[in-house]
Amino acid sequence: MNDSSWGTPQTGYWGPPDHGPGQGTAPAGPAYDAHYAQQTRPMPVVPDVPDHGGDQDVDRGAARLSGPLFRDETPQARPHRGEVPQNPEPMPDAPQPAPAPQKKTAGRDLGAAIGVGVGLGAVIIASLFVVKAVFVGVVAVAVVVGLWELTSRLRERRGINAPLVPLALGGAAMVAAGYARGAEGAWVAMALTTLAVLVWRMTAPPEGYLKDVTAGVFAAFYVPFLATFVAMMLTADDGAWRVLTFLLLTVVSDTGAYAVGWRFGTHKLAPRISPGKTREGLLGAIGFAMAAGALCMEFLIDGGTWWQGLLLGLAVAASATLGDLGESMIKRDLGIKDMGTLLPGHGGIMDRLDSLLPTAPVVWLLLVLFVGSG
Repeated sequence: MNDSSWGTPQTGYWGPPDHGPGQGTAPAGPAYDAHYAQQTRPMPVVPDVPDHGGDQDVDRGAARLSGPLFRDETPQARPHRGEVPQNPEPMPDAPQPAPAPQKKTAGRDLGAAIGVGVGLGAVIIASLFVVKAVFVGVVAVAVVVGLWELTSRLRERRGINAPLVPLALGGAAMVAAGYARGAEGAWVAMALTTLAVLVWRMTAPPEGYLKDVTAGVFAAFYVPFLATFVAMMLTADDGAWRVLTFLLLTVVSDTGAYAVGWRFGTHKLAPRISPGKTREGLLGAIGFAMAAGALCMEFLIDGGTWWQGLLLGLAVAASATLGDLGESMIKRDLGIKDMGTLLPGHGGIMDRLDSLLPTAPVVWLLLVLFVGSG
């Protein structure tokens, strides 16, 4: 970059010649060129500036060597050899220390969650061992509230109007039919609820009919039909203990997944669906549930053995995890974190039923295979 028109020995810096105040652009012509030909000298060759920081450092070095780009900039004298510049060029930013790792948190009000969990557990245990019909009523109420949360979120987030009235009435009837008539009664109630959804939606305009009834049938199967297997467990002679085993194993699986995943979790299980779940948490769920299953089958279930409990715990851990991921998929599609706010520290009813609902038919079936339906 040897441009002789930019160096003057009089100014002491490398930049355009100063023509003095009041002077404009120097006139062009032979006299001007001859005059300045005697006053200029070739610019010395500047060695290449090493690239230490990318394009930004190169540009800064180029600006330092070329002088001001415009005539109205105030030139700064180039320091002589051995002198310390008055305004030294700032050094590149020193590397900052890495931020301290943040402490893991649960993400919810743990005290409120524990309090609500204990309160719900007390209501369930009391109704389960005092009057079985009262427990069936508790299940029916949970189903209706869950349907209300699910249909409300579908309407708010996606404009899907699944008819709540036939779903709520049919869902409560489905749970009662499962308790009174077993699997046959549950299937008949499911069919009638589906028919009621189809007919009820006909009273509204036809636009969106297909998506509304499809969502309605899905909600009827997902919430009340799966819940009927809890009522069917209750009909056995040791039905209260079977339901308690089902609840204990599901809660222990969730607790094991949370405790182990929170403390040791590093490998994501399904990051696109639920970023908080880890493979280590799944192993914790399996280990906790299998240990609890062995104890429950040995001491709570008539005719059960410890090895059956190991298999039962393994199946519960798998179904509970899949159920949790399934509802996480629904919530991610809807763009929400929780289905509701009814339970402080937990979210909504559906946020507590997510792992229970798909686990109910699994436990019911395995208990029938292991010890019979009586």
